[in-house]
This record gives sequence, C-alpha cells and structure tokens, in this order.
Amino acid sequence: MSRSLALFAIGLVFGGGIGFVTAAGNGVAFEGHDHSNPAHHGGTTGMMAHDHSAMVNTPAGDDAPRVEISVTPDAMSGWNLQVETQNFRFAPEHASGADQPGEGHAHVYVNDEKIARLYGAWMHIPALPKGGAEVKVSLNSNSHGMIAVDGVPVEATLWVGSQ
Repeated sequence: MSRSLALFAIGLVFGGGIGFVTAAGNGVAFEGHDHSNPAHHGGTTGMMAHDHSAMVNTPAGDDAPRVEISVTPDAMSGWNLQVETQNFRFAPEHASGADQPGEGHAHVYVNDEKIARLYGAWMHIPALPKGGAEVKVSLNSNSHGMIAVDGVPVEATLWVGSQ
C-alpha cells in the first residue's frame, strides 16, 4: 500500500509540474485568466501590459532614425527576420530606463499582434500563418514609447508568403 501511495505522490508531482509548464508555455495564468490578453490589464489588442501609447517624436532630417526589414526562409524551418537601422542603436542595457536620443529596441508584430521585443539585428520566427502574414517592426525608445519622425511612427512592414 505504501508503494502505491508513493507512486501516486510522484505522479501528482510530475503530472502537476507538466501541467503547469504546459499552461505557462501557452500563456495561461494561474489566477484564472490569460495574461497574453492585454485587455485584462487595461491594454489594447496587440499591445503588452505596459503603455506604448507615448510617442517619442524626433524632427525629420538626415539624422532621423530609419528602419528597413527583410524576411527570408530559414534553411531548416521558419523564417529569419533582419532589421537594418540608421541613426538608431539597439540598447538592451537601457531597456525600461530613461530615453536617450537614437537608442532603444524594436517591437516585432505578425498580423498586428506583438510577438517579441527585439534587441538586435536578427530574429528567427518559428512559423507564420498559412497563406502568408504581415510582418512589422517598429522602433521604440528605452521607455517603450514608439519612436516617430515628425509624428509618423518609425516602422517597416512587409508581406511574407507562406513556405
């Protein structure tokens, strides 16, 4: 009987652990709602829990930040996103800190849903929806505000067909 109880306890520990890991991996919170839905936290669809509504506006000119993107099929699976910037430096060491001109990070969206915060020039996207998707990258300040030039967000968008 004690062996049965021991095996039952082991099953509960490992089964529960796998359940928690599976739930967490799918964005399910243990408070009874899904944290991937920012509407639960005062956000809007496609945004994370903190406020991205503030714009960091810079004047137009030769030194204004710019961004271009390319998306290519990965030889093994998925897609490789390359982000090329001008007059902008990725500064992961200052993320969530005070804004500094010309530095910050990028946000990556697929079909207007944010999938990642980016701190460098390359990112692997494991999969895109069948039939293709719109991939967008925006430049953001250290404090997460969208960088704009004369009120126009600094972003690049590309339509990518499926593999």
